[in-house]
Amino acid sequence: MASAQFVFYLTCLFLGEMAHTNDLKFSLSLHQERHFVSANTGDDVTLRCFYEGEAARLYWYKQTLGQKPRLISTYYRYEGNGIFYNEFKSNPRFTLVTGISKNHLKITDLRVSDSATYYCATSFTFILEFTKETYLNVKGSSLDIQTFVLQSLSETIQPGGSVTLNCTVRTGTCDEDHKVYWFKDSEDSHPGLIYTHGGRNDECKKKSEAQAHTCVYSLPMKNLNVSHVGSYYCAVALCGRLLFGNGTKLNVEGK
Repeated sequence: MASAQFVFYLTCLFLGEMAHTNDLKFSLSLHQERHFVSANTGDDVTLRCFYEGEAARLYWYKQTLGQKPRLISTYYRYEGNGIFYNEFKSNPRFTLVTGISKNHLKITDLRVSDSATYYCATSFTFILEFTKETYLNVKGSSLDIQTFVLQSLSETIQPGGSVTLNCTVRTGTCDEDHKVYWFKDSEDSHPGLIYTHGGRNDECKKKSEAQAHTCVYSLPMKNLNVSHVGSYYCAVALCGRLLFGNGTKLNVEGK
């Protein structure tokens, strides 16, 4: 299996030296999952970033799949003001909620284009440090492209056994090539991009010109142990959208 380096570490190429710190604590307000937030267009969401210690300047970044991170905002705690950059500048949908030990990002009137990975970061003495990232998935309520992503809810396997996780994608009226990504989320590690399918090929079948493609993507796993326990998410990028499945929770007996 050809593995892919998680996009989080691509920020090293763009931002320079990076470290993870225990002084930053990250939580979310709209979803029970620690790293995944799902909301509908028109909703409001607040991504919460708490900090401790000597953090002086705080940042928010947005990264869409295949793109470099984009700076959203900076906040200098000793001046108490926040500054927005790039396409977020003068955009009233993006605001900072700041105070003692917090630098929250609030996004109102959500749009599908807000679907991305968001990072909270801090800098002190020339070191840029990141919290755990958050995947935001915004679902449209009335979309012309009728698509869906299906996954089984859970799998329980014996230690040393094997399993194949499947992701079923129906592309609707979107007939362009797409990419499929598999993410793993567990309590013991950062969520990571573990595999990428590079587009439509033999996995897709189309019965007639009037019907949409239905594609089934598989993630085979062998010699399972407790390190494989976690939730596996299938995400599909097509027609300018990023769609997440509900996730498959993988358990290994004895865990």
